[in-house]
Amino acid sequence: MSERSAAATPAEAPRALPLATTPIHVPDDVLEDLRRRLLTTKWPLDVGNDDAFYGVRRSYLQPLVEYWTDGYDWRAAERAMNAYAHFRVEIDDVPVHFMYKAGVGPNPVPLILSHGWPWTFWHWSKVIEPLADPAAHGGDPADAFDVIVPSLPGFGFSTPLTRPDLNFWKIADTWHQLMTGVLGFDRYAAAGCDVGALVTGQLGHKYADELHGIHIGSALKLDFFNGDLAWNIGGGQPLPQDIPSDVRAQAIGTQKRFAVHLAAQMLDPSTLGFALADSPAGMLAWILERWTSWSDSGGDVESVFSRDDLLTNATIYWAGNAIDTSIRTYANNNRYPWAPSHDRRPQVQAPTGITFVGFENPPGVRTAEQRVQNFLASDRADWYHHVNVTAHDHGGHFIPWEIPDEWIDDLRRTFRGRR
Repeated sequence: MSERSAAATPAEAPRALPLATTPIHVPDDVLEDLRRRLLTTKWPLDVGNDDAFYGVRRSYLQPLVEYWTDGYDWRAAERAMNAYAHFRVEIDDVPVHFMYKAGVGPNPVPLILSHGWPWTFWHWSKVIEPLADPAAHGGDPADAFDVIVPSLPGFGFSTPLTRPDLNFWKIADTWHQLMTGVLGFDRYAAAGCDVGALVTGQLGHKYADELHGIHIGSALKLDFFNGDLAWNIGGGQPLPQDIPSDVRAQAIGTQKRFAVHLAAQMLDPSTLGFALADSPAGMLAWILERWTSWSDSGGDVESVFSRDDLLTNATIYWAGNAIDTSIRTYANNNRYPWAPSHDRRPQVQAPTGITFVGFENPPGVRTAEQRVQNFLASDRADWYHHVNVTAHDHGGHFIPWEIPDEWIDDLRRTFRGRR
């Protein structure tokens, strides 16, 4: 981000808050260095990978890198982002970039949105306008929010991060300071997906009295990353031999989608980070695999993300030199285990809404109704003061990007009557 301030921008600054805006502007020399590195990419042969069995295919990645080199327009993406107000603050030695859109309605509620990995703050871009100005999108102005969209510390433009210990529950403390101390809100709402759902869940655990409620895109236990085998989503146990073949295939598919990044990023983040921080093509390959396999795309990632969408988010990671610090968050979630701030039940006492999506159904679950019942019957349900649990038959991991209308409806329903 540019360090220069703007006296006036087309975006509205937070109400009665004397912060100077810091529009996004990646320096020319950073973009020139990116292009040089892309041009000199050393390509492996990638023999026998036409079916993507071994991961990202060179036959797809190389043309995408060539487009990133000479076709993609980062400055156009910057202009779209700078339609909003951007700010940069420092909280306890943690750099925090956030984007802001003022609500339009009789009583907008402040709402902080937390992304995950390999997300950026821009993955919320499809829901910001309807959440801030519902009347302009066919909704009720009484549902308006003041929308605050930060980059997680060590992600995007919340860099450089020199604190080596940040994890999801420490980020929640930073978010609470941002909302109450820096921005001066007495109460606020929070929502998040992926790692951002854990950040949001921790807010609902530790700061419930200062929240209207939370809405999350998953409902993991807050101790998900605790333990010696937290990187192994199967707990190190083989699949039972007597389960139906379709359930087995579904379980194996889930392992393939999530196991490798959990293991690598929890066990060896810096080793991986050296390679990804040096090679933009390598960095793109690593995060492209997640965007492809985690989205409800049927293997065609461009049915969910256009080439420009993919490269906008990749450039955010590259320009912020954020790939190493973003993936280290996984190791820190395990190295500094979650511990409860109170012994009340449920652990997350803030009213909680939850959105589930069909592409992430657990083994044996086939319908939205089954997904809701599966959650309610699980030990995860007891962790949350859940007031609104919804499942959709479609949609993948990047919920507010893939099914923005459904996400907005679910979130609004969570907060009605709780403002």
